[in-house]
Amino acid sequence: MPSLDRRRFLRDAAATTALVSAGGLAAGSATPAQAAIPAAAPTPTTRRRGAVSFRWWGTAGWRVDISDRTVLVDPFLSRIDTGLFTGAFRTDTQLTVRTDVIDRRVDRATTVLVTHTHWDHFMDVPHIATRTGARVFGTLTAYHLGLAYGVPSTQLSAVKGGEVLDFGDHSVEVVGSLHSRNPSYSVAFPGVRVTQPPQPATIADLPEGDTLGYLLRVDGGPAVYFTGASDVAERNLTGLAPDVAMVAMQSATATGDYLPRLLAGLDYPKVIVPVHYDNFETPLENPPTVAETDRTRLNDMIAAVRRISPRSRVLVPEYETAYHF
Repeated sequence: MPSLDRRRFLRDAAATTALVSAGGLAAGSATPAQAAIPAAAPTPTTRRRGAVSFRWWGTAGWRVDISDRTVLVDPFLSRIDTGLFTGAFRTDTQLTVRTDVIDRRVDRATTVLVTHTHWDHFMDVPHIATRTGARVFGTLTAYHLGLAYGVPSTQLSAVKGGEVLDFGDHSVEVVGSLHSRNPSYSVAFPGVRVTQPPQPATIADLPEGDTLGYLLRVDGGPAVYFTGASDVAERNLTGLAPDVAMVAMQSATATGDYLPRLLAGLDYPKVIVPVHYDNFETPLENPPTVAETDRTRLNDMIAAVRRISPRSRVLVPEYETAYHF
């Protein structure tokens, strides 16, 4: 496919001039993993009116501002305590949406992309959609759960993988993916919703509901791939070739060759950003709180990326910091 080859050529040709910068940080505050990569500014287009910024909201959540539009990926800001990080996990934890925390961060949203419907990815989405009027894209489960919360069907779009959605100055390609497995080779809260259920009350009422990835391409800007869980259907990644990949960290080793298959499938992106490494039941304050075992996994992940894809740069994000790729 010549167009894909051309995109890969242009991306590789720009490798030595690709910029990663963190807005709003003092020059000395970046970690080595966040060091700037030499770069040239992207070629402007007539439709791109402003800079594109990426802000991590913890877990797999992102806010992406593209000119006057805002795309959210798995926005989970309530960060409720389920006991997951203290060894006392409570599957009957009540879903308590913290509107005070959400509303002061979500001043607008045009699009919400949901990778899957576990509580730490979907729980805050209905409130955000209702408050902002954003259109929500996700699986059929996300569609039916949205209805259960009273989100109008006109704001809900069910997708499966393979769709390419054109928003003018950016596009979103939906990619079929997989959820990670725990040490028992199982998925927490498995299942799908094929009809509208009662409104969920506990975290167990929000099943995985199948898993998607999303490739965001910005005119005159980067192509960025978002994951929400640490497994991969690498055959679905052929030809995506993103510049940047937001990669969920594994919490278990049940998924074989996760990073080698993911990075090869994505054609070894120039920038790898680890996500889902933080304790997402603590306040959204820097530096991110990381459990001791997860810090070891994060260090192992960084080392593995550098071994598997030595030309890739690793950027370990901090909360709410504006990154420009």
